Amino acid sequence: MEKKIGIIKYRWIIIIATIILAAASIIPLITIKVNPDLESYLPDKMESKVNNDKIGEIFGTYEPIILIFETDDVLNPATLERLEKLSSEFGKMSEFASVISLYTTRDIRSEDGTMIVEPVVKTLPQTPEEKETLREEIKKNDLAYKLLVSEDFKYALLLLNSNKTTKDKELIDLIYKKLDEFPGNEKVYLNGQPYLRSEANDKISRDIMILLPIGLLLMLLFFWISFRELKGVLLPFTIVLISIVASMSLIPLFGWELSIIGIIIPVMMLAIANNYGVHYVSRYQELNALDPNITMNEIVTEASTYLNKPVILCGLTTIVGVLGLIMSVLLPATQMGVVSSIGIALALILSLTFIPAILSVMKKGKVHFDIEGEKRGKIVYILNHIGRFVTDNPRFIIISFIAFIALSLAGLFNFRVASDFNDILPQKHPYNKSINITNMAFGGSKMINIMFDGDIKDPAILTKMSTYEEELEKMPGVGSVTSIATIIRKMSTALNDPSDPGYNRIPQTREGVAQYIELYSMNGDPSAFENLVDFDYTKAIMTIQCNYEKLSEAKLIIDKIKALTKDDPGTVIGGYALVEKEMSESVVTGQYYSLIFAFLAIVILLAIIFKSVTAGLLGSIPLLYAVFCIFGLMGWLGIELNIITALLSSISIGLGVDFTIHIFWRVRNELSLGVGYPAAFQTAIRTTGRGITINALSVMLGFSVLFLSAFPLIKSFALLIILSLLYCLFSALMLIPAICIIFKPKFLK
Repeated sequence: MEKKIGIIKYRWIIIIATIILAAASIIPLITIKVNPDLESYLPDKMESKVNNDKIGEIFGTYEPIILIFETDDVLNPATLERLEKLSSEFGKMSEFASVISLYTTRDIRSEDGTMIVEPVVKTLPQTPEEKETLREEIKKNDLAYKLLVSEDFKYALLLLNSNKTTKDKELIDLIYKKLDEFPGNEKVYLNGQPYLRSEANDKISRDIMILLPIGLLLMLLFFWISFRELKGVLLPFTIVLISIVASMSLIPLFGWELSIIGIIIPVMMLAIANNYGVHYVSRYQELNALDPNITMNEIVTEASTYLNKPVILCGLTTIVGVLGLIMSVLLPATQMGVVSSIGIALALILSLTFIPAILSVMKKGKVHFDIEGEKRGKIVYILNHIGRFVTDNPRFIIISFIAFIALSLAGLFNFRVASDFNDILPQKHPYNKSINITNMAFGGSKMINIMFDGDIKDPAILTKMSTYEEELEKMPGVGSVTSIATIIRKMSTALNDPSDPGYNRIPQTREGVAQYIELYSMNGDPSAFENLVDFDYTKAIMTIQCNYEKLSEAKLIIDKIKALTKDDPGTVIGGYALVEKEMSESVVTGQYYSLIFAFLAIVILLAIIFKSVTAGLLGSIPLLYAVFCIFGLMGWLGIELNIITALLSSISIGLGVDFTIHIFWRVRNELSLGVGYPAAFQTAIRTTGRGITINALSVMLGFSVLFLSAFPLIKSFALLIILSLLYCLFSALMLIPAICIIFKPKFLK
């Protein structure tokens, strides 16, 4: 009671302090930065990042950008001329370390017993005969055919190796500027990490600018429909605004950047921060309806006395559930867990101090709540009927829930983990079109690199590399394998007849290998090998192009590489495909850790709150029910577990447990008055059920704005989190009462 009197006594200090906090939180938002780089989401000590750094120290930290030209025939003179001019222009630009195209790749062939090294395209074909001659020459060149030109000659590839000295947006704008300078009738598609980051960066900013205003407007409308009273709208809405600003300001204050995952943070605050204020307003309206003569100060005192403990407990369980995200290996998920938890804690504190302080200086409004639920409020009317049905048919309710979860769990047979993160952008986006073309026509968009250490001119090492190439090319999901051994074998076909033992083979002596390289240097460009070997031929790179679709296929390929190279000292396996694999595995690991942490923490908290292990186990049933139903549904709908959907379990556990706590709390209160279990649950569902239903619907509405996101992953998350909360709500209103009515747990007394 003293605390409540204290809140009323110091209400103006509370109000002013809250206003100052809100104003101060705006300042750090000016410095917030966006980070769309998925690789940076992994810890620096992850194997893939460490290995990529080792390879980068020798061969440079380049990032490929692929341009794909689509036309009816890439050997048309106009198309070839455009490719030639673009290759030349890009080659002059300091932003690119190298350019690979039909005009930079060489044709190694034999002429009168001599190795000839010439450009793939020497002159533009002027006649149909010349075009067909060039086509046949390209088909014989396995350094160009199906690597730079598709099998049907409808696509040509131009590869730019960025030296990472220019910002992504500026780099992509430069590329488009050059494409405009040398126009053509070809369709041009881009892919590569700089392009993906540039597009993701724009869409992150776009989402923040669009989703929040729409979400806030929807929340205002929902509060008005739910409470029909201005104070019922403005009070929880103010808490939402302050929590969003404060939580987002923590990102730059902690020295972090806004990631794709971070888009969900303000929407989470939008959805969650109103929870406690909604219960306060709902209780205010209930007390106002019970006693027309009650004063506002009495309402504030009574509401605080009744709500403080359950609301604090609900807030703590939500915070604990969301804190499960800190168990994730992905840095943005960990950061989200910290920032969101602090934001929720702030919303909880303000709901218990700022809202009663404001209410105490306001006048009472009209009655907007009907105890019997027959005249006012469709929510109470529906809940009244639900309460009667549950108490009359508890066994039917339990059997129905069991049948539904059994059906849902059948979807786990189709449950999959994302093997890559191409779905960050819509399937119709040019980026994904380019990825699909690369997978279909050019061996694959996923790259794995193997760096070999030793005397690269040693025939034993080159023969081993050649053997690895042959073994890997047999693997499902591998499109092509290229290394210095590929080039040496190509040279052997130019210097030997097909009947010779050395044809398409590595020379048997080091001197023979050196002679091949010397002959190439005399005829071609010595720097052509710089992407394959280092200057002194002590390090070499093997590039493996892959087009797998499943994480299991990626694991098989990488396991095969490790098995082949296990006896090779100094071998390093890297490439962005390895980053994607480790990120996918981290998502699974983080999901397990987050789920176990959040679930155990909630069980322990509930056991402490109600002083009963039974309460902890019983209260966790809706959470487990929702999580398993959602995982099964993901299998049925073909939604993969990825960096976004992996956030589901911790968030839904943190939010869903509130519903059960409020029901338990009200039932204990009713049972203490001497009524039976059925009557206690009917009253709890009709009264407290209104608050948690409005709470659940407001949270769902808040998350629903994510359907407008530019990222398909976030849209999937929106659907799943809404359904998860719906499962938790139905479980709290129907399944838990049905179980308690049958088994009558003692802790409720």
